[in-house]
Amino acid sequence: MSSELIEQRRASIKRHLFLLCPNNSGSTYLSRALATSQSVWSLEREGQHTLGFAGPHTGASPWPLIWAAEEKSLTHFRNSRDYDWERTKKAWYFHATAARDDAPVFHTKSPPFLLIADQLAANFENPSFLFMVRNPYAALEGILRRRKPVDDGDLQLNMPRIAARHLITCFKYQRDNIARYADDSFAFSYEALCSDPAEIARGISELAPELNDLHLSQRLAVKGTYDETLRNMNDDQIARLTDAQIAMANEVFRPNAELLSHFDYSLIRT
Repeated sequence: MSSELIEQRRASIKRHLFLLCPNNSGSTYLSRALATSQSVWSLEREGQHTLGFAGPHTGASPWPLIWAAEEKSLTHFRNSRDYDWERTKKAWYFHATAARDDAPVFHTKSPPFLLIADQLAANFENPSFLFMVRNPYAALEGILRRRKPVDDGDLQLNMPRIAARHLITCFKYQRDNIARYADDSFAFSYEALCSDPAEIARGISELAPELNDLHLSQRLAVKGTYDETLRNMNDDQIARLTDAQIAMANEVFRPNAELLSHFDYSLIRT
């Protein structure tokens, strides 16, 4: 694609819509649904995994799915010198697809971007944010199930604690994001999305009026595992956690019960 066509796409985009959400929290379905709007430019893969993205990404890091668990990983994703947003814009606009050439909204999501909302706000024209959270126990189960086993036995044994630390850090950043960008965002939970998708669609379209055709209860393929309409999978996932895993996670969740309560989540007792 020529530079001229990239600039044409850049000119058509009037809003940049970022979905910021901890990993394993339902963002893939929502992002796919957003991509079906006639007004949206979207990427096939997460922004961080799109060819040409200039910045750190989880696929090349030692911290897949647990990138907020320790200070070293936070520094890696917060303060990397590899970020080059002008290069990234060109790559994203190059790879984006839309139903029409004059679509006015560019959308992407990448869970680690939850840590750098400030960079997105500073580097993109008319940034808008969707801030979503999910029951941390359900997200924890997803991390434990999807993260590949490692050779380090102690690391593997302690993964429920590590994943819980990761999620608590994500919740802290999300709470701050919601407060800082209150005028340019819509915040909601995975549970609210599942229970009343029409209401969440209305909230999104109030933030981004261009998305007045948004439909959030359609059947969509997700991660090569699901191909169905939206439904709340929390009970199924939490039921797969063992008492030992819940107890280990609670070592981290219990001292942060007030933070969980801020998002209307409670501790689960074994």
